[in-house]
Amino acid sequence: EALLRWRDGAGELVPPEVFIPVAESAGVINKLTERVLELVCHDAGHFLAGHPGFHVAINLSPADLQSTVIVGLLDKLMSRCGAGPSNLIVEITERGFVHRDSAREVIAALHARGIEVAIDDFGTGYSSLAYLATLPLDYLKIDRSLVQDVVADRRRRAVVEGVLAIAAALSLETIAEGVETEAQRALLAGRGCTHYQGFLCAEPLDDAALIALVVN
Repeated sequence: EALLRWRDGAGELVPPEVFIPVAESAGVINKLTERVLELVCHDAGHFLAGHPGFHVAINLSPADLQSTVIVGLLDKLMSRCGAGPSNLIVEITERGFVHRDSAREVIAALHARGIEVAIDDFGTGYSSLAYLATLPLDYLKIDRSLVQDVVADRRRRAVVEGVLAIAAALSLETIAEGVETEAQRALLAGRGCTHYQGFLCAEPLDDAALIALVVN
């Protein structure tokens, strides 16, 4: 997953939960998305072009889904660096589906190119099931707030098991976020979770460290 980080004038990291809402309220979130795509192409484009089985997930904002401009930007990314559709997964939170008709149009255009789509942070909103039933999605990402205590908390585990059952019934791949222990991974895998991300796999890495990890 491509993670955006920003340092202020003093060199301190500003977390995304701070600068993303600011970018949205200022009306420049689309420019931020465009910058992320440029960085993916610059940092990992050559690696993606040579490894069609490796993908990078890119988060889109609700504003990105209000037109098909984002589809053209993804086309540009693939053309510039030689990446293919299998190298990209687009992640959309529930907020991205507020304008459902335009979101459906964007998803259709992405699917026409072979780019898969994930619903991100599943379990943190109130309309998730409606979106699963009406939109053509490929992946369901289980929010880290559900994964964190999945081993010790019976109620949380029951919710996760229910989510995995729904995903299986809809033929959706599943990704558990925030997996930090082998016990979490084993429990989730035993319940049918197909993928995971989190510190158990690796902490956030720059492009060179990531490529070295994958190649080695």
